[in-house]
Amino acid sequence: MAPQHAQIYVNLPCKSLPASKAFFESLGYSFNPQFTNESGACLMLGGNIYAMLLTESFASGFTGKPLVDAKAATEVLVCLSCESREQVDELVAKAIAAGGTAPRAPQDHGFMYAHGFEDLDGHIWELVYMTGEPPQASAGT
Repeated sequence: MAPQHAQIYVNLPCKSLPASKAFFESLGYSFNPQFTNESGACLMLGGNIYAMLLTESFASGFTGKPLVDAKAATEVLVCLSCESREQVDELVAKAIAAGGTAPRAPQDHGFMYAHGFEDLDGHIWELVYMTGEPPQASAGT
């Protein structure tokens, strides 16, 4: 049985920890100082969701595999829910202003509005606002 209060920590290597911290702070996020030092920073995303931004040298210690260059290949797609379409658009605009990119146009699927950005290291952050159930969910499948 899954723990009732499980937490998720997505570990993301970054080339410059200070630059990555400044990027996410400009989006309005903060860091847990208890789990932040010169090697890593605990980005608080909401509820029990965190991203550990790790220097590449520190992240390498957790795996025997080479780290992926997120600007050249995709290692993970991080998707976060938002409270409104406006919040989705606001976060994308802040990310672009802070040096990120928006590689795709926003998508309106009727029941879900989605847009996203790539951070300074190329990690993909999808943002969604759910306005209802997908059509197949309401059809009983």
